[in-house]
Amino acid sequence: MSSAFKEYEKYDGIGLSELIKKKEVTPDEVLEAAISKIEKLNPQLNAVITKMYDEAKEIVKKGVKTGVFAGVPMLLKDISQLYKGVRYTMGSKLLRDFVPDIDSEFVKRIKNSGALIIGKTNVPEFGLMGTTEPEYFGATKNPWDLSRTPGGSSGGSAAAVASRMVPVATGNDGGGSIRIPASCCGVFGLKPSRGRTPNGPLNGEIWMGLVVEHALTVSVRDSAAMLDVTMGEDTGAPYEIKPPARSYLKTMDTPPKKLKIAFSVANPLSSDVHPLCRNAVLKTAALLEELGCDVEEKTPDIDFKELAQSYIVSMFGEVAFLLKDLEKILGRKIKSSDIEMSSWILAKIGEIVPIWKASWAKHTWDLAARKMGEFHSEYDLYLTPTMAQPPAFIGEVVPTSTEKLLMGFIDKLRLGKVISLDDIIEKLAYKQLSRMPYTQLANQTGQPAMSVPLFTTTDGLPIGVHFMAAYGKESLLFKLAHRLEVAKPWKNRTISIR
Repeated sequence: MSSAFKEYEKYDGIGLSELIKKKEVTPDEVLEAAISKIEKLNPQLNAVITKMYDEAKEIVKKGVKTGVFAGVPMLLKDISQLYKGVRYTMGSKLLRDFVPDIDSEFVKRIKNSGALIIGKTNVPEFGLMGTTEPEYFGATKNPWDLSRTPGGSSGGSAAAVASRMVPVATGNDGGGSIRIPASCCGVFGLKPSRGRTPNGPLNGEIWMGLVVEHALTVSVRDSAAMLDVTMGEDTGAPYEIKPPARSYLKTMDTPPKKLKIAFSVANPLSSDVHPLCRNAVLKTAALLEELGCDVEEKTPDIDFKELAQSYIVSMFGEVAFLLKDLEKILGRKIKSSDIEMSSWILAKIGEIVPIWKASWAKHTWDLAARKMGEFHSEYDLYLTPTMAQPPAFIGEVVPTSTEKLLMGFIDKLRLGKVISLDDIIEKLAYKQLSRMPYTQLANQTGQPAMSVPLFTTTDGLPIGVHFMAAYGKESLLFKLAHRLEVAKPWKNRTISIR
């Protein structure tokens, strides 16, 4: 057994690929190291719900494809990313036996990079929560503290990368689902611009354009390389986005021009911000000034409460549509016993939301995008906490209380609309988003954004800070992230579950 094999977890994805190319380690050895790591840690973390060891071994046997991630083990998030012949569940018992007969375009591109997909990661049912605690598969635990959530909805992927099961695991982000778990687990997470990565062949836009595919990574360069291999529209995509002048990986090492950065530590929904989350932003602002940036406290002139309500409206409608779409695929009616009660109630409310509300939501997002465009004409980046609170305890934010709240709303509606639909939307918006009020803006406006794992709490829990750039400016985020990674490295932080 080679020394490189023994030190598997010390390498990021590109580092492992370079070892393989130099023949210092074989794809077999790297794959076995990843499998060993998963078998050791997954019983505690519950990050991987579908193992694909045999599929990966068969690829190695035939010979891995050449590419930037040749021979690198990766995990796949089990939502919207189809792998032909492997079950696809979306975290729900409804789909426990569903096996797609196609690959999604995003998955095809990962395969073509030479990566070895060795399993699928845990998610909340249908990706609806900022915690990963599905009833059917059970909760995923945070590797830094097993009593805490890794966030969601890419919580399984974040926990897997943080514990070094793999250096890269895919995710997708419709309201913070890459960046929230990246913050909770102390890894790097970037959400690309709307349209940057493909959603085909079965989708044009997902969730009215909120959702974008990408990954969670140990290093900034792995994230840049992943975007290089997956970016670009696919056949029938609703629109094209201008590609970068150079590859993200090559551009990353080029220092950005002197940046003007706005920051805010306020909670846009007027809820509390934990002092540790606030201090992480203030310390980041000071670090940015040391790096030569101009930093100023400033908040965009946007109605964040209206944005929160419009986000919840889209959630109602999309869950209702999803169940109708799944009924077509499964060829049968879906019953309340097939899915979690909170998902069922969200769909039922979605069925009574008037159609104009969806148009209102999209119009609200477009106006916010215009205002952010104006904001970025003055400021290169916008800095906030990634989350308003440190990672929650397992069970602290599961849908139980939300179910009771929604059931009460439904009963009142049936009794003659004692409470209005607008009241439901407002109350649920603040209840669901107050702990994580920062990330949805980038999804609604289509901008790229990232969570950078610069700090930890006094008891060792990760705290991420959040940056947004103008539409299409991922290169700027990667350049800054690389500088921060060099100035305040996070790769080799000790994590107890290793």
